[in-house]
Amino acid sequence: MTNEEVAVLPEGFLIGAATGAHQIEGGNVNSDWWEWEHRQGTPCLEPSGDACDFYHRFREDIALLAGFGLNAFRFSVEWARIEPAEGEFSQAELNHYRHVLASCHEHRVKPIVTFHHISLPAWVQQLGGLASDRFPALFERYCDRAAGGLGDLLDYACTINEPDALPTGGYILGVNPPGRKGDKDAMRRAEENLLEAHRVGGAAIRSQADVPVGVVLALPDIQYEDGAGPGDSPTELNSRLSDRFFELARDDDFVGVQTYTRVRIGRDGPQGADVDWEQRRSETPETTQMGYEYYPQALGNTIRRAWRSTGGTPILVTESGIATSIDEKRVAYIEAALREVESALADGVNVRSYLYWSLLDNFEWSLGYRPTFGLVGADRRTFARVPKASAYWLGAVARTRHVPTTRGCDTSAATVR
Repeated sequence: MTNEEVAVLPEGFLIGAATGAHQIEGGNVNSDWWEWEHRQGTPCLEPSGDACDFYHRFREDIALLAGFGLNAFRFSVEWARIEPAEGEFSQAELNHYRHVLASCHEHRVKPIVTFHHISLPAWVQQLGGLASDRFPALFERYCDRAAGGLGDLLDYACTINEPDALPTGGYILGVNPPGRKGDKDAMRRAEENLLEAHRVGGAAIRSQADVPVGVVLALPDIQYEDGAGPGDSPTELNSRLSDRFFELARDDDFVGVQTYTRVRIGRDGPQGADVDWEQRRSETPETTQMGYEYYPQALGNTIRRAWRSTGGTPILVTESGIATSIDEKRVAYIEAALREVESALADGVNVRSYLYWSLLDNFEWSLGYRPTFGLVGADRRTFARVPKASAYWLGAVARTRHVPTTRGCDTSAATVR
């Protein structure tokens, strides 16, 4: 790899890594996902267990991230820890997350905090979860209490992670709790509740913390082939809900873009590598360990979609990454994604961050620990951290604001044919 510098990112641009609490903390026993992982008949390959033990090792991990040169860290606070039973809030857990935030500030890393990242308290799921009429008010109360305890240490606040994908995951595909398939009525209730939860939850956070607040959306680059029209595939249902969140985001401080690949839709529906969530396959030069098509260029299109659809709300790229066992392929993916960011910036789009998913090889929901997204490996037995070359590469970009070319690297595994 050469050190040729070909572009400059703006002053103050954030380059860092993202995580989700249930995926890295370990021992999240009061969550709906803990119960789901241990239930017979679910698609989960293995339980989360101790995960990466980030709950106890956060100081080490934040210091590691800062040592690479990264200047931002997106993580989530776990509702199931903060409110383990209805109306019972844990000051000890709020204090724990204050320590995590303080560690970020100690290392001059800007914390970008998500209030809800996929998992719910088990008691919320028992009340009906996202489809419960009570969900928006319960989320509003949680955001008020959590922001009240943490707000003075926040830099950015994200209300909900990928609310545009949660209804189909839980009620159409059945790959998330509560695991229903084809329940369109519950899906629609969950959609309306999530829209309202973002609105009232965001207002609650703003009432307690003077920080930018926004929502972060799952945005594959949807490409229709000639003669194909919109349909009702899960990807398209998610996309229509994304449009509704874009309308709300016109009044937000930012919108988060989370993109991994494209989805091509033909006359017979979705085509190619990402047709069926449950039919993951082994990594090939053209795909990732998730079975996604290798297509980092997707990010440029989704950034522009978010910019147009919100009427110019600032953009944070809050997740962009690749599950691969080949770290050179990871570097090539990140470089290509950053080129898309640079192109959008050159076109006048207000992009303020690039956060790689993920800091650690972590628990990838029902797929367990098989997909390896991390800039850092985490030994499953000892929890020893093993930084990869990609971590240092991205850290150099953060320090210099220059994106070096990967010419000279063996990137043949990253070639899209």
